[in-house]
Amino acid sequence: MKIAIAGGNGFVGKALRTHLLNHQHEVFILTRNTKSTSPIEGVTYVNWLNKGDQPELQLEGIDAIINLAGESLNSGRWSAARKRRILDSRLSATKEIKRIIAALQHKPSVLLNASAVGYYGTSHSEKFTEQHYMKPSDFLSDTVDQWEKEAMNSGIRTVLMRFGVILGEHEGALPRMVLPYKLFGGGTIGSGKQMLSWIHIEDVVRATLYCITNPLLSGPVNFTAPNAVNMKTFGHTIGKVLHRPHWISVPEFMLKLLLGEMSILILEGQTVMPNALLEQGFSFSYPTLEKALQELLT
Repeated sequence: MKIAIAGGNGFVGKALRTHLLNHQHEVFILTRNTKSTSPIEGVTYVNWLNKGDQPELQLEGIDAIINLAGESLNSGRWSAARKRRILDSRLSATKEIKRIIAALQHKPSVLLNASAVGYYGTSHSEKFTEQHYMKPSDFLSDTVDQWEKEAMNSGIRTVLMRFGVILGEHEGALPRMVLPYKLFGGGTIGSGKQMLSWIHIEDVVRATLYCITNPLLSGPVNFTAPNAVNMKTFGHTIGKVLHRPHWISVPEFMLKLLLGEMSILILEGQTVMPNALLEQGFSFSYPTLEKALQELLT
């Protein structure tokens, strides 16, 4: 297949690119500056989001398009200006993706648009599935809600990939969460009761291909492992896998002082079930946290 990826140089994008190339697919990476890229066999870099760019001229005949583009949520405090950039970067990229699709003579069969479990808001007790329809209750849920609404009128089958916390060996949240344990200073963050809906990066890329090839999957699809854990259990499991103690607690007020509103990413959470994937027969390679961490950390 020919598959285009916007945001293809990020954590998930690079993992997808490698997986697709290993399975003999042709990859097109949408980037603002093709001159800064390194040649990779099987990858075509396509300029976009610059004045005068016409990426559709190089994308005729693609089978699927994956939109992962948007400013990172966790690279700095959420000032009013930064929150506007986080939202605008997602909406503008998605609008351009839709324009590209409309301009293609032969449409791709599916758009996979990134999203997040932040759509559901936060809860210590409720289990959320794709059947839950929520009203925005905070900045994250409002951002995701607007992003998804922008993506859903693409004119082709659209999958909203609601990512949980993605675990990878060298990128994403896990290396920062593991570091205190490697320094023998790991422990519970906040109350420890906040739920963490996580997924191994390998299951992310496998589920993405599954959504591309399964026409019955559309609309919201939760990209989470079937066994969410609370933050205290998450920390204990890291300690167990690394043979390190779990003993120093980080109080909520300290994180709120350090991170401001962005502390919601750590101090709040939700249990999100991957019902759509499971009902369509997807099998997780890493359904449990301990198995995932054993593969990533040892």
